[in-house]
Amino acid sequence: MSLAHLAITNVRSIEHAELELAPGLSLISGGNGSGKTSLLEAIFLLGRGRSFRTRNTERLIRRGQDHLRVIGRLTRAFEGGTTVGIELAGEGVTARIAGRPAASLAELSQAFPVQVIEPGVHRLVEEGGYGRRRWMDWAVFHVEPSFVDTWGRYTRSLKQRNAALKTDPGQAFIWDAELVRLGEAIADSRRRLLEQLGPYWQEAVAALSGLPVELHYLRGWSQDLSLKEALVASRARDEAWHLTHAGPHRADVAVRLHGRAAREVLSRGQQKLVAVAMTLAQLRFLQATTETTPTLLLDDPAAELDAPHLERFIAQVSQLRCQLVVTSLQPESRLFGTPAATFRMDQGRVEPV
Repeated sequence: MSLAHLAITNVRSIEHAELELAPGLSLISGGNGSGKTSLLEAIFLLGRGRSFRTRNTERLIRRGQDHLRVIGRLTRAFEGGTTVGIELAGEGVTARIAGRPAASLAELSQAFPVQVIEPGVHRLVEEGGYGRRRWMDWAVFHVEPSFVDTWGRYTRSLKQRNAALKTDPGQAFIWDAELVRLGEAIADSRRRLLEQLGPYWQEAVAALSGLPVELHYLRGWSQDLSLKEALVASRARDEAWHLTHAGPHRADVAVRLHGRAAREVLSRGQQKLVAVAMTLAQLRFLQATTETTPTLLLDDPAAELDAPHLERFIAQVSQLRCQLVVTSLQPESRLFGTPAATFRMDQGRVEPV
C-alpha cells in the first residue's frame, strides 16, 4: 500500500497543500523553515494519529485556526484506492477509513503503515522507555493485530487501579487479576517480537554501525517474579505513591554495548546509527513476515552522517523497496536515485517541479 494523493489543511505553516506522490521515491526540497518537516508530520499523522515531533497533537494546528485535516488516497498495485482521513478540532481527533468512522486510531496503522527517520531519531536510544515501547508495540500490532485490544483493556484496568489507589486503596487490588491476565499476555507478545526481530536487528546494526550493540527486553517487573507476585511485592509502594509500579506499562528495550547503556558510551552520531538500525530492522522484519511494506519518511537523511555511514544507510534503505518520501535542502538531491515526483516548498506552500 502506498500514498498516492495527499491533501493537507492547517498543519503548522501549511494552510493548504495537495500532492500526487509516487509509489517509489518522492523528493520534497526547500530551505530551512519552508515546511518540509510539517508535510512529513501530516503524512505520519495520517497513519498514526499523532506527530513524531510532539506528544501534544494540538500543536500541529496552524496558528489562528481551530482545526486541521489530512486526507490521503491509498493504492495498491493493480487495485483500486482507499481514502483515509484524520481531523483534529476542539472535540478531539476523528478518523475515517473508506468513508466510515474508525473505531480507534490504531486502525490507521493497519490501513496506512508509515515509519519515519528524522534528525531526532537518536532519542530512541538516548531518552527513556516511552519511545522504545512505542517502537516495539507498533511492530507487535502488525504481527498480532489483537494486541491493540489487549493493550487497550489493560490500560483501562490500570487507570481504574491507579484511581482507586488515590481514593480507596483497599479497593485497588480487585483489579489485580485482570492486570495479571492482560499484562502477562502483553509481555509474551513483546518478547516474541524481540526474539523474531533478532536476526534483522543484528544484520542492520552491524551494517550501519559495526558495533556489537544488543537489545534486551525488560518486561516491566522482576524476571524472578510473576506479575501477580510483583504486584503483591509492590503493594506498599503503590499505596504510598498512588501508582502501579509493576507491569508492562513500565517495560523497556535496553540498548547496551559491552554491558553498558548505549546512551552512556555512544556519541550522538553513533546513537543515530543505532536508532536507524532499530527502525530499518523493524521494517525489514515486517516485510518478511507479514508482507507489510510501510511508507518510509526520511527527513534530511544526510544530517550528521559522514560519507561512509551515509553510503551504508542508503544501501540499507534501498533494500526495502518501499515508498520513500524524502526531504532535502537541495532540489537536485539524488541520494536514493532519481525521484519519480519532485516538489518544492516555500513558506508552507508546495509546488510540483
